[in-house]
Amino acid sequence: MIGLMLLLQTTLTIAVAGPATSPEYLALRVAEAEGYFADEGLRVTLHSVRAEPAAAEALAQGRADLAATSVEAALRLGHLRGEPPRLIFGLTAAAPAALLIAPGQAGFIRGLDDLAGKTVGIPSPGTPESALLHFLLARAGVPPQRVVMTSHGDRGLAGALGAGTVAAAMIGEPWASRLLEDQQALLLADFRSADEAARWLGGPTVHAALFLRADSRLGARELAPLVRALLRAMARLRSAPPEELRARLPGAVVGVSEDFAPRLAAARGAALPDGRVTVDALERAVGMARERAGLPSVVRLPRSLSGLLRMEALEEALASRPR
Repeated sequence: MIGLMLLLQTTLTIAVAGPATSPEYLALRVAEAEGYFADEGLRVTLHSVRAEPAAAEALAQGRADLAATSVEAALRLGHLRGEPPRLIFGLTAAAPAALLIAPGQAGFIRGLDDLAGKTVGIPSPGTPESALLHFLLARAGVPPQRVVMTSHGDRGLAGALGAGTVAAAMIGEPWASRLLEDQQALLLADFRSADEAARWLGGPTVHAALFLRADSRLGARELAPLVRALLRAMARLRSAPPEELRARLPGAVVGVSEDFAPRLAAARGAALPDGRVTVDALERAVGMARERAGLPSVVRLPRSLSGLLRMEALEEALASRPR
């Protein structure tokens, strides 16, 4: 009987962008740890990869059924001979980071345009923090060549900002919270909540999401159980005490114990709680990707970006929830 049940289970491999501690993808880790996938009759393998581009490539190359990655990476590297992947579930509105300034720069940097001529730190090129900074500068009309960008890694960036080696930094958690609490930095722009991200980015948007390859045969019937598991995980993220989640999750996901609470707060703040992504939000995310570095010419976007949204499974799952 058990063998028959295993045969009847749907098996899915999801490429998940790393590192494992990333707040953007915490809902997937919670769904696995709490057994929500298994509850839905699914055998899900979370294949952890180094970063967003690798997750998108795994999807395009058929090494994963789905990919949890950024919109930009999905469009650049997740396409199938130019056909973009489909978004089935939104995870976060923006990369949960903050643009901080060194205390000694308080009188000189009051807005984004004041970053011209300054040294601004990022963890490394190609990270979500780097992409966010590039878009903000473009939106403020500051040419990137007028800003000296330096990369330090996460820990090194926190040290550089605290020491005043850089005038400002786009930095994620737990470093942003720690620097602010220790009064080693001042907040210029905050993307750790969906509302604040919308204020700085011109409206609602989407950063991390779950994507399906364009030629996938998985339909709403197969995807609805997956979406139900993710909705349960999102609800668990919102309500569970940090110490309770920390005890349930693998050590690689928790990371340093004292860092988990600020990462969880970032995951909660940036989350799209019901997974819905509007056409308006997707258009803004695609615009950000284009603004930063353009998209490959081979990628064929539909006239209406609604064609990239596959929300049927989500709507089915939401409709079936107890009221």
